[in-house]
Amino acid sequence: MTKHRQGKAGVNIDRTKYDQVRNAILKNLKRKKEMTFTELAAKVNEDLTDRFEGKIPWYVVTVKLDMEARKEIERVSDKSPQVLRLR
Repeated sequence: MTKHRQGKAGVNIDRTKYDQVRNAILKNLKRKKEMTFTELAAKVNEDLTDRFEGKIPWYVVTVKLDMEARKEIERVSDKSPQVLRLR
């Protein structure tokens, strides 16, 4: 069950898919310290396209929100475009 950074209800997703997306997010944020959400989503999509079943953009949003709620990653600011980094 995922968490949401604003305390909203999370969703129940397959652990394997969660781990794939989480690992791709972490890998990309370790390489480039800060990324816009658009850049990050594109990189995760690139990494997983050939080996992932499901709508990657939906999973990226869901896992990103969970990682923010668990304080693994953070938004640099609440401005647009959204910029993310490791905590």
